[in-house]
Amino acid sequence: MASQRKAGALLGYANILAKNLVNLVYTPMLLSYVGQADYGVFQSSNSFVFSLTLLSFGFSEAYVRFYTQTVAHGGERDIRHLNGMYLTLYVAVTAAAVALGMGFSANAGAVFSAGFTEAQVSLARELLAIMTLNVASTLFTVVFNSYITAHERFVYQQTRQLVTTLATPLCAWALLAAGMGPVGVALAQLAVNLVLLALNARYAIVVLGMRFELRGADWGVMRGIAAFSAWIFGNQVCEMVNQSVPNIMLGAISGATAVSLFAVAVNIRQVFYSLSTTMSNVFIPKVNRIVATSDDNAELTRLMTRVGRYQMVLFCWVYGGFAILGKFFVTRWAGPGFAEAYWLVLAMTLPVMVPLCQNVGIEIQRAKNMHHARSLVYLAMAVGNVAFSAAAAPALGPWAPAIAYVVSIVLGNGLWMNWYYQKRVGLDMLFFWKRNLPVLLAWAAVTVACLAGTAVLPVNGWPAFLEWGAVYSALFAVALWLAVLTKDERIAVVSRLPFLR
Repeated sequence: MASQRKAGALLGYANILAKNLVNLVYTPMLLSYVGQADYGVFQSSNSFVFSLTLLSFGFSEAYVRFYTQTVAHGGERDIRHLNGMYLTLYVAVTAAAVALGMGFSANAGAVFSAGFTEAQVSLARELLAIMTLNVASTLFTVVFNSYITAHERFVYQQTRQLVTTLATPLCAWALLAAGMGPVGVALAQLAVNLVLLALNARYAIVVLGMRFELRGADWGVMRGIAAFSAWIFGNQVCEMVNQSVPNIMLGAISGATAVSLFAVAVNIRQVFYSLSTTMSNVFIPKVNRIVATSDDNAELTRLMTRVGRYQMVLFCWVYGGFAILGKFFVTRWAGPGFAEAYWLVLAMTLPVMVPLCQNVGIEIQRAKNMHHARSLVYLAMAVGNVAFSAAAAPALGPWAPAIAYVVSIVLGNGLWMNWYYQKRVGLDMLFFWKRNLPVLLAWAAVTVACLAGTAVLPVNGWPAFLEWGAVYSALFAVALWLAVLTKDERIAVVSRLPFLR
Protein backbone atom coordinates (compact mmCIF):
# COMPACT_ATOMS: atom_id res chain seq x y z
CA MET A 1 0.00 0.00 0.00
CA ALA A 2 2.94 2.32 0.62
CA SER A 3 3.97 1.84 -3.01
CA GLN A 4 0.40 2.60 -4.08
CA ARG A 5 0.47 5.85 -2.08
CA LYS A 6 3.84 6.88 -3.51
CA ALA A 7 2.96 5.98 -7.08
CA GLY A 8 -0.52 7.47 -6.69
CA ALA A 9 0.93 10.78 -5.48
CA LEU A 10 3.48 10.90 -8.32
CA LEU A 11 0.80 10.09 -10.88
CA GLY A 12 -1.41 12.70 -9.25
CA TYR A 13 1.19 15.39 -9.83
CA ALA A 14 1.72 14.15 -13.36
CA ASN A 15 -2.03 14.51 -13.77
CA ILE A 16 -1.92 18.06 -12.40
CA LEU A 17 0.91 18.94 -14.80
CA ALA A 18 -1.03 17.48 -17.71
CA LYS A 19 -4.21 19.27 -16.66
CA ASN A 20 -2.48 22.62 -16.42
CA LEU A 21 -0.66 22.16 -19.69
CA VAL A 22 -3.99 21.33 -21.28
CA ASN A 23 -5.57 24.40 -19.69
CA LEU A 24 -2.85 26.57 -21.18
CA VAL A 25 -4.41 25.75 -24.52
CA TYR A 26 -7.96 24.83 -23.53
CA THR A 27 -9.10 28.00 -21.75
CA PRO A 28 -7.84 30.45 -24.42
CA MET A 29 -9.28 28.13 -27.08
CA LEU A 30 -12.65 28.12 -25.34
CA LEU A 31 -12.59 31.90 -24.99
CA SER A 32 -11.72 32.33 -28.67
CA TYR A 33 -14.54 30.02 -29.78
CA VAL A 34 -17.33 31.24 -27.49
CA GLY A 35 -16.24 34.75 -26.42
CA GLN A 36 -15.89 36.26 -22.95
CA ALA A 37 -19.65 36.75 -22.39
CA ASP A 38 -20.70 33.18 -23.30
CA TYR A 39 -17.77 31.88 -21.25
CA GLY A 40 -19.28 33.72 -18.31
CA VAL A 41 -22.66 32.10 -19.02
CA PHE A 42 -20.98 28.70 -19.10
CA GLN A 43 -19.23 29.29 -15.77
CA SER A 44 -22.38 30.64 -14.11
CA SER A 45 -24.39 27.62 -15.26
CA ASN A 46 -21.68 25.24 -14.14
CA SER A 47 -21.49 26.87 -10.71
CA PHE A 48 -25.26 26.73 -10.33
CA VAL A 49 -25.46 23.02 -11.18
CA PHE A 50 -22.43 22.27 -9.02
CA SER A 51 -24.61 23.01 -6.01
CA LEU A 52 -26.39 19.72 -6.73
CA THR A 53 -23.34 17.83 -5.50
CA LEU A 54 -24.45 18.86 -2.01
CA LEU A 55 -27.13 16.18 -2.32
CA SER A 56 -24.47 13.62 -1.42
CA PHE A 57 -24.64 15.16 2.11
CA GLY A 58 -21.04 14.13 2.79
CA PHE A 59 -21.77 10.38 2.49
CA SER A 60 -18.91 9.85 0.03
CA GLU A 61 -16.31 11.15 2.52
CA ALA A 62 -17.79 8.93 5.25
CA TYR A 63 -17.42 5.67 3.32
CA VAL A 64 -13.69 5.07 3.95
CA ARG A 65 -14.07 5.62 7.71
CA PHE A 66 -16.99 3.21 8.07
CA TYR A 67 -15.43 0.70 5.68
CA THR A 68 -12.21 0.69 7.76
CA GLN A 69 -14.14 0.23 11.01
CA THR A 70 -16.24 -2.53 9.47
CA VAL A 71 -13.13 -4.38 8.29
CA ALA A 72 -11.58 -4.05 11.76
CA HIS A 73 -14.66 -5.19 13.70
CA GLY A 74 -16.99 -6.89 11.23
CA GLY A 75 -16.91 -9.30 8.32
CA GLU A 76 -17.46 -9.70 4.60
CA ARG A 77 -21.24 -9.77 4.96
CA ASP A 78 -21.15 -6.44 6.81
CA ILE A 79 -19.15 -4.95 3.92
CA ARG A 80 -21.80 -6.15 1.45
CA HIS A 81 -24.52 -4.57 3.59
CA LEU A 82 -22.56 -1.29 3.72
CA ASN A 83 -22.20 -1.35 -0.07
CA GLY A 84 -25.89 -2.09 -0.48
CA MET A 85 -26.87 0.87 1.68
CA TYR A 86 -24.62 3.17 -0.33
CA LEU A 87 -26.01 1.90 -3.62
CA THR A 88 -29.59 2.50 -2.45
CA LEU A 89 -28.66 5.92 -1.13
CA TYR A 90 -26.98 7.10 -4.32
CA VAL A 91 -29.77 5.88 -6.55
CA ALA A 92 -32.04 8.21 -4.58
CA VAL A 93 -29.46 11.04 -4.60
CA THR A 94 -28.98 10.79 -8.36
CA ALA A 95 -32.72 10.84 -9.01
CA ALA A 96 -33.12 13.91 -6.79
CA ALA A 97 -30.26 15.67 -8.59
CA VAL A 98 -31.86 15.11 -11.98
CA ALA A 99 -35.24 16.38 -10.77
CA LEU A 100 -33.80 19.52 -9.18
CA GLY A 101 -31.41 20.23 -12.05
CA MET A 102 -34.17 20.11 -14.61
CA GLY A 103 -36.12 22.47 -12.38
CA PHE A 104 -33.16 24.87 -12.46
CA SER A 105 -33.12 24.64 -16.24
CA ALA A 106 -36.83 25.40 -16.57
CA ASN A 107 -36.46 28.49 -14.37
CA ALA A 108 -33.19 29.89 -15.74
CA GLY A 109 -34.87 33.16 -16.67
CA ALA A 110 -35.91 33.85 -13.09
CA VAL A 111 -32.30 33.51 -11.92
CA PHE A 112 -30.28 35.19 -14.66
CA SER A 113 -32.60 37.66 -16.39
CA ALA A 114 -31.21 40.66 -14.48
CA GLY A 115 -27.60 40.09 -15.60
CA PHE A 116 -27.98 38.12 -18.86
CA THR A 117 -29.47 38.94 -22.23
CA GLU A 118 -32.37 36.89 -23.57
CA ALA A 119 -30.02 34.84 -25.76
CA GLN A 120 -27.71 34.19 -22.81
CA VAL A 121 -30.65 33.04 -20.67
CA SER A 122 -31.63 30.59 -23.42
CA LEU A 123 -28.07 29.27 -23.56
CA ALA A 124 -27.98 28.93 -19.77
CA ARG A 125 -31.22 26.93 -19.85
CA GLU A 126 -29.73 24.42 -22.31
CA LEU A 127 -26.43 24.19 -20.44
CA LEU A 128 -28.18 23.61 -17.11
CA ALA A 129 -30.04 20.60 -18.51
CA ILE A 130 -26.89 18.96 -19.91
CA MET A 131 -24.80 19.76 -16.84
CA THR A 132 -27.47 18.24 -14.60
CA LEU A 133 -26.95 14.87 -16.28
CA ASN A 134 -23.22 15.38 -15.92
CA VAL A 135 -23.53 15.95 -12.16
CA ALA A 136 -25.87 12.94 -11.85
CA SER A 137 -23.27 10.64 -13.41
CA THR A 138 -20.59 12.12 -11.14
CA LEU A 139 -22.72 11.48 -8.05
CA PHE A 140 -23.50 7.89 -8.95
CA THR A 141 -19.87 6.97 -9.58
CA VAL A 142 -19.15 7.81 -5.91
CA VAL A 143 -20.48 4.36 -4.94
CA PHE A 144 -17.67 2.68 -6.85
CA ASN A 145 -14.94 5.28 -6.45
CA SER A 146 -15.24 5.20 -2.65
CA TYR A 147 -14.73 1.43 -2.67
CA ILE A 148 -11.65 1.84 -4.89
CA THR A 149 -10.23 4.47 -2.52
CA ALA A 150 -10.81 2.25 0.51
CA HIS A 151 -8.69 -0.40 -1.23
CA GLU A 152 -5.97 2.22 -1.88
CA ARG A 153 -5.87 1.60 -5.63
CA PHE A 154 -4.46 5.05 -6.27
CA VAL A 155 -2.54 4.05 -9.39
CA TYR A 156 -5.75 3.07 -11.15
CA GLN A 157 -7.54 6.20 -9.96
CA GLN A 158 -4.84 8.59 -11.10
CA THR A 159 -4.27 6.80 -14.40
CA ARG A 160 -7.99 6.97 -15.14
CA GLN A 161 -8.03 10.64 -14.19
CA LEU A 162 -5.10 11.34 -16.50
CA VAL A 163 -6.99 9.81 -19.41
CA THR A 164 -10.03 11.92 -18.47
CA THR A 165 -7.88 15.05 -18.35
CA LEU A 166 -6.76 14.48 -21.92
CA ALA A 167 -10.04 13.15 -23.32
CA THR A 168 -12.32 15.98 -22.16
CA PRO A 169 -10.61 18.86 -24.01
CA LEU A 170 -10.10 16.74 -27.12
CA CYS A 171 -13.82 15.93 -27.29
CA ALA A 172 -14.69 19.54 -26.49
CA TRP A 173 -12.39 20.84 -29.23
CA ALA A 174 -14.01 18.55 -31.79
CA LEU A 175 -17.49 19.77 -30.87
CA LEU A 176 -16.37 23.41 -30.74
CA ALA A 177 -14.85 23.05 -34.20
CA ALA A 178 -18.19 21.65 -35.36
CA GLY A 179 -19.82 24.92 -34.26
CA MET A 180 -21.62 23.67 -31.14
CA GLY A 181 -20.21 26.37 -28.82
CA PRO A 182 -20.58 26.06 -25.02
CA VAL A 183 -23.20 23.33 -25.51
CA GLY A 184 -20.55 21.20 -27.20
CA VAL A 185 -18.23 21.62 -24.22
CA ALA A 186 -20.98 20.51 -21.82
CA LEU A 187 -21.77 17.48 -24.01
CA ALA A 188 -18.08 16.53 -24.11
CA GLN A 189 -17.89 16.60 -20.32
CA LEU A 190 -21.03 14.47 -20.06
CA ALA A 191 -19.71 11.85 -22.51
CA VAL A 192 -16.39 11.50 -20.69
CA ASN A 193 -18.09 11.24 -17.29
CA LEU A 194 -20.40 8.48 -18.51
CA VAL A 195 -17.40 6.49 -19.72
CA LEU A 196 -15.70 7.16 -16.38
CA LEU A 197 -18.75 5.81 -14.53
CA ALA A 198 -18.65 2.61 -16.58
CA LEU A 199 -14.91 2.14 -15.95
CA ASN A 200 -15.23 2.66 -12.20
CA ALA A 201 -18.16 0.26 -11.94
CA ARG A 202 -16.28 -2.41 -13.87
CA TYR A 203 -13.08 -2.03 -11.82
CA ALA A 204 -14.87 -2.11 -8.46
CA ILE A 205 -17.14 -5.06 -9.31
CA VAL A 206 -14.97 -7.19 -11.60
CA VAL A 207 -11.42 -6.48 -10.39
CA LEU A 208 -11.96 -5.75 -6.68
CA GLY A 209 -14.98 -8.00 -6.19
CA MET A 210 -17.38 -5.38 -4.86
CA ARG A 211 -20.67 -6.99 -3.84
CA PHE A 212 -23.99 -5.59 -2.61
CA GLU A 213 -26.46 -6.96 -0.05
CA LEU A 214 -29.72 -5.03 -0.17
CA ARG A 215 -31.69 -7.09 2.35
CA GLY A 216 -31.02 -7.52 6.04
CA ALA A 217 -28.85 -4.42 6.34
CA ASP A 218 -28.41 -2.73 9.72
CA TRP A 219 -30.03 0.64 9.12
CA GLY A 220 -28.85 1.72 12.56
CA VAL A 221 -25.41 1.90 10.94
CA MET A 222 -26.96 4.10 8.28
CA ARG A 223 -28.20 6.48 10.95
CA GLY A 224 -24.68 6.64 12.35
CA ILE A 225 -23.32 7.38 8.87
CA ALA A 226 -25.96 10.08 8.41
CA ALA A 227 -25.06 11.74 11.72
CA PHE A 228 -21.36 11.64 10.82
CA SER A 229 -21.94 12.91 7.29
CA ALA A 230 -24.20 15.78 8.33
CA TRP A 231 -21.19 17.72 9.57
CA ILE A 232 -19.25 17.02 6.38
CA PHE A 233 -22.30 18.36 4.57
CA GLY A 234 -21.85 21.60 6.49
CA ASN A 235 -18.28 21.83 5.18
CA GLN A 236 -19.50 21.22 1.66
CA VAL A 237 -22.01 24.05 1.96
CA CYS A 238 -19.16 26.34 2.95
CA GLU A 239 -17.03 25.12 0.04
CA MET A 240 -19.93 25.63 -2.35
CA VAL A 241 -20.32 29.19 -1.11
CA ASN A 242 -16.64 29.87 -1.70
CA GLN A 243 -16.51 28.12 -5.07
CA SER A 244 -19.90 28.55 -6.73
CA VAL A 245 -22.04 31.24 -5.10
CA PRO A 246 -19.76 34.12 -6.22
CA ASN A 247 -20.18 33.15 -9.88
CA ILE A 248 -23.95 32.88 -9.50
CA MET A 249 -24.14 36.16 -7.59
CA LEU A 250 -21.93 38.05 -10.02
CA GLY A 251 -23.93 36.68 -12.94
CA ALA A 252 -27.16 37.90 -11.39
CA ILE A 253 -25.84 41.31 -10.21
CA SER A 254 -22.79 42.35 -12.24
CA GLY A 255 -23.16 40.51 -15.55
CA ALA A 256 -21.32 37.82 -17.52
CA THR A 257 -18.06 39.77 -17.96
CA ALA A 258 -17.48 40.04 -14.20
CA VAL A 259 -18.16 36.31 -13.90
CA SER A 260 -15.57 35.46 -16.54
CA LEU A 261 -12.91 37.56 -14.78
CA PHE A 262 -13.60 35.96 -11.39
CA ALA A 263 -13.84 32.49 -12.96
CA VAL A 264 -10.36 32.76 -14.49
CA ALA A 265 -8.96 33.76 -11.08
CA VAL A 266 -10.76 30.85 -9.39
CA ASN A 267 -9.48 28.40 -12.02
CA ILE A 268 -5.91 29.44 -11.30
CA ARG A 269 -6.54 29.25 -7.55
CA GLN A 270 -7.79 25.68 -7.98
CA VAL A 271 -4.31 24.66 -9.11
CA PHE A 272 -3.10 25.25 -5.56
CA TYR A 273 -5.93 23.14 -4.13
CA SER A 274 -5.11 20.26 -6.46
CA LEU A 275 -1.41 20.41 -5.53
CA SER A 276 -2.34 19.93 -1.88
CA THR A 277 -5.19 17.43 -2.04
CA THR A 278 -3.35 15.11 -4.42
CA MET A 279 -0.87 14.30 -1.67
CA SER A 280 -3.23 14.26 1.32
CA ASN A 281 -5.89 12.12 -0.39
CA VAL A 282 -3.63 9.08 -0.62
CA PHE A 283 -3.25 9.10 3.19
CA ILE A 284 -6.98 8.96 3.98
CA PRO A 285 -7.10 5.16 4.47
CA LYS A 286 -3.88 5.22 6.54
CA VAL A 287 -5.22 7.95 8.85
CA ASN A 288 -8.41 5.98 9.41
CA ARG A 289 -6.44 2.81 10.18
CA ILE A 290 -4.29 4.62 12.79
CA VAL A 291 -7.37 6.06 14.49
CA ALA A 292 -9.26 2.75 14.36
CA THR A 293 -6.39 0.78 15.90
CA SER A 294 -4.19 2.93 18.20
CA ASP A 295 -5.51 6.51 17.93
CA ASP A 296 -1.92 7.65 18.61
CA ASN A 297 -1.86 11.47 18.48
CA ALA A 298 1.93 11.56 18.36
CA GLU A 299 1.96 9.36 15.26
CA LEU A 300 -0.83 11.41 13.70
CA THR A 301 1.05 14.67 14.40
CA ARG A 302 4.21 13.31 12.77
CA LEU A 303 2.24 12.19 9.73
CA MET A 304 0.45 15.54 9.39
CA THR A 305 3.73 17.44 9.81
CA ARG A 306 5.65 15.32 7.31
CA VAL A 307 2.98 15.57 4.62
CA GLY A 308 2.36 19.24 5.43
CA ARG A 309 6.06 20.02 4.96
CA TYR A 310 6.00 18.67 1.42
CA GLN A 311 2.75 20.50 0.73
CA MET A 312 4.15 23.80 2.00
CA VAL A 313 7.30 23.55 -0.09
CA LEU A 314 5.24 22.89 -3.19
CA PHE A 315 2.71 25.63 -2.41
CA CYS A 316 5.38 28.25 -1.73
CA TRP A 317 7.33 27.40 -4.87
CA VAL A 318 4.26 27.69 -7.11
CA TYR A 319 2.82 30.77 -5.38
CA GLY A 320 6.14 32.63 -5.49
CA GLY A 321 6.52 31.73 -9.15
CA PHE A 322 3.07 33.10 -9.86
CA ALA A 323 3.81 36.32 -7.94
CA ILE A 324 6.92 36.85 -10.08
CA LEU A 325 5.65 35.65 -13.46
CA GLY A 326 1.86 35.65 -13.17
CA LYS A 327 1.09 39.17 -14.42
CA PHE A 328 2.76 38.45 -17.75
CA PHE A 329 1.33 34.94 -17.91
CA VAL A 330 -2.32 35.88 -17.28
CA THR A 331 -2.40 38.59 -19.94
CA ARG A 332 -0.79 36.28 -22.52
CA TRP A 333 -2.87 33.27 -21.55
CA ALA A 334 -6.38 34.66 -21.08
CA GLY A 335 -5.98 38.06 -22.76
CA PRO A 336 -5.36 41.70 -21.75
CA GLY A 337 -8.93 41.98 -20.46
CA PHE A 338 -8.08 39.57 -17.65
CA ALA A 339 -5.10 41.46 -16.15
CA GLU A 340 -7.04 42.07 -12.92
CA ALA A 341 -7.28 38.31 -12.39
CA TYR A 342 -3.57 38.34 -11.39
CA TRP A 343 -4.30 40.46 -8.32
CA LEU A 344 -7.41 38.43 -7.50
CA VAL A 345 -5.35 35.23 -7.53
CA LEU A 346 -2.63 36.70 -5.31
CA ALA A 347 -5.19 37.94 -2.79
CA MET A 348 -7.36 34.81 -2.67
CA THR A 349 -4.56 32.23 -2.73
CA LEU A 350 -2.03 33.37 -0.12
CA PRO A 351 -4.26 32.75 2.93
CA VAL A 352 -5.18 29.22 1.78
CA MET A 353 -1.56 28.19 2.30
CA VAL A 354 -2.34 27.32 5.95
CA PRO A 355 -5.32 25.00 5.39
CA LEU A 356 -3.75 23.46 2.28
CA CYS A 357 -0.66 22.35 4.18
CA GLN A 358 -2.89 20.91 6.93
CA ASN A 359 -5.28 18.85 4.81
CA VAL A 360 -4.29 15.65 6.59
CA GLY A 361 -5.66 17.25 9.75
CA ILE A 362 -9.13 17.35 8.20
CA GLU A 363 -8.98 13.59 7.68
CA ILE A 364 -7.78 13.12 11.27
CA GLN A 365 -10.79 15.08 12.53
CA ARG A 366 -13.16 12.98 10.46
CA ALA A 367 -11.55 9.71 11.51
CA LYS A 368 -11.94 10.78 15.16
CA ASN A 369 -15.52 12.00 14.50
CA MET A 370 -14.51 15.47 15.72
CA HIS A 371 -15.33 17.48 12.60
CA HIS A 372 -18.63 18.98 13.79
CA ALA A 373 -17.08 22.10 15.37
CA ARG A 374 -15.21 22.86 12.16
CA SER A 375 -18.46 22.64 10.22
CA LEU A 376 -20.24 25.09 12.53
CA VAL A 377 -17.45 27.66 12.29
CA TYR A 378 -17.20 27.33 8.51
CA LEU A 379 -20.96 27.68 8.11
CA ALA A 380 -20.87 30.91 10.12
CA MET A 381 -18.09 32.16 7.86
CA ALA A 382 -20.10 31.17 4.78
CA VAL A 383 -23.08 33.22 5.95
CA GLY A 384 -20.85 36.24 6.41
CA ASN A 385 -19.28 35.60 3.00
CA VAL A 386 -22.65 35.63 1.24
CA ALA A 387 -23.91 38.69 3.11
CA PHE A 388 -20.83 40.79 2.34
CA SER A 389 -20.63 39.64 -1.29
CA ALA A 390 -24.28 40.46 -1.94
CA ALA A 391 -23.97 43.91 -0.38
CA ALA A 392 -20.65 44.85 -1.98
CA ALA A 393 -20.87 43.20 -5.44
CA PRO A 394 -22.61 46.19 -7.14
CA ALA A 395 -19.76 48.48 -6.08
CA LEU A 396 -16.74 46.15 -5.97
CA GLY A 397 -17.62 43.57 -8.62
CA PRO A 398 -15.40 40.46 -8.41
CA TRP A 399 -13.46 41.94 -5.48
CA ALA A 400 -16.50 41.61 -3.20
CA PRO A 401 -16.46 37.77 -3.04
CA ALA A 402 -12.65 37.84 -3.08
CA ILE A 403 -12.45 39.98 0.07
CA ALA A 404 -15.13 37.91 1.81
CA TYR A 405 -13.27 34.72 0.89
CA VAL A 406 -9.94 35.97 2.26
CA VAL A 407 -11.46 37.03 5.59
CA SER A 408 -13.25 33.69 6.03
CA ILE A 409 -10.08 31.71 5.28
CA VAL A 410 -7.88 33.71 7.66
CA LEU A 411 -10.30 33.61 10.58
CA GLY A 412 -11.83 30.15 10.13
CA ASN A 413 -9.37 27.90 8.28
CA GLY A 414 -6.31 29.58 9.73
CA LEU A 415 -6.52 30.97 13.26
CA TRP A 416 -9.45 29.03 14.67
CA MET A 417 -8.56 25.71 13.05
CA ASN A 418 -5.04 25.68 14.45
CA TRP A 419 -6.38 26.41 17.92
CA TYR A 420 -8.84 23.52 17.56
CA TYR A 421 -6.15 21.07 16.43
CA GLN A 422 -4.03 21.96 19.46
CA LYS A 423 -6.66 22.22 22.19
CA ARG A 424 -9.35 19.75 21.15
CA VAL A 425 -8.06 17.21 18.62
CA GLY A 426 -4.83 16.65 20.54
CA LEU A 427 -2.29 17.38 17.81
CA ASP A 428 0.96 19.21 18.58
CA MET A 429 0.68 22.28 16.34
CA LEU A 430 3.73 23.91 17.93
CA PHE A 431 5.76 20.98 16.60
CA PHE A 432 4.03 21.35 13.22
CA TRP A 433 4.92 25.03 12.85
CA LYS A 434 8.42 24.61 14.28
CA ARG A 435 9.12 22.18 11.43
CA ASN A 436 7.39 24.23 8.74
CA LEU A 437 8.10 27.88 9.57
CA PRO A 438 11.65 27.75 8.11
CA VAL A 439 10.12 26.91 4.72
CA LEU A 440 8.08 30.13 4.82
CA LEU A 441 11.05 32.28 5.82
CA ALA A 442 13.32 30.89 3.09
CA TRP A 443 10.60 31.24 0.48
CA ALA A 444 9.75 34.83 1.49
CA ALA A 445 13.39 35.91 1.21
CA VAL A 446 13.79 34.40 -2.26
CA THR A 447 10.47 35.75 -3.55
CA VAL A 448 11.13 39.31 -2.34
CA ALA A 449 14.59 39.25 -3.92
CA CYS A 450 13.22 38.06 -7.26
CA LEU A 451 10.38 40.60 -7.23
CA ALA A 452 12.96 43.32 -6.67
CA GLY A 453 14.93 41.92 -9.59
CA THR A 454 11.93 41.95 -11.92
CA ALA A 455 11.38 45.61 -11.05
CA VAL A 456 14.75 46.26 -12.70
CA LEU A 457 14.60 43.59 -15.40
CA PRO A 458 10.85 43.10 -16.00
CA VAL A 459 9.20 40.00 -17.43
CA ASN A 460 8.19 41.39 -20.82
CA GLY A 461 8.54 38.35 -23.06
CA TRP A 462 8.75 34.58 -23.03
CA PRO A 463 12.59 34.47 -22.87
CA ALA A 464 12.53 36.63 -19.73
CA PHE A 465 9.65 34.51 -18.37
CA LEU A 466 11.72 31.32 -18.68
CA GLU A 467 14.89 32.94 -17.39
CA TRP A 468 13.28 34.39 -14.26
CA GLY A 469 11.46 31.10 -13.68
CA ALA A 470 14.79 29.26 -13.75
CA VAL A 471 16.50 31.82 -11.50
CA TYR A 472 13.68 31.75 -8.95
CA SER A 473 13.52 27.94 -8.87
CA ALA A 474 17.30 27.62 -8.46
CA LEU A 475 17.43 30.19 -5.64
CA PHE A 476 14.51 28.52 -3.86
CA ALA A 477 16.18 25.11 -4.11
CA VAL A 478 19.43 26.53 -2.69
CA ALA A 479 17.57 28.26 0.15
CA LEU A 480 15.79 25.00 1.04
CA TRP A 481 19.07 23.06 1.01
CA LEU A 482 20.99 25.55 3.15
CA ALA A 483 18.32 26.82 5.56
CA VAL A 484 15.48 24.29 5.73
CA LEU A 485 16.49 20.67 5.18
CA THR A 486 17.90 18.71 8.09
CA LYS A 487 20.98 16.52 7.75
CA ASP A 488 18.82 13.39 7.44
CA GLU A 489 16.65 15.04 4.77
CA ARG A 490 19.72 16.03 2.75
CA ILE A 491 20.98 12.44 2.89
CA ALA A 492 17.55 11.24 1.73
CA VAL A 493 17.57 13.71 -1.19
CA VAL A 494 21.08 12.66 -2.23
CA SER A 495 20.08 8.98 -2.11
CA ARG A 496 17.18 9.64 -4.46
CA LEU A 497 19.19 11.77 -6.89
CA PRO A 498 22.20 9.74 -8.06
CA PHE A 499 23.80 12.68 -9.89
CA LEU A 500 24.32 14.39 -6.48
CA ARG A 501 26.34 11.51 -5.08
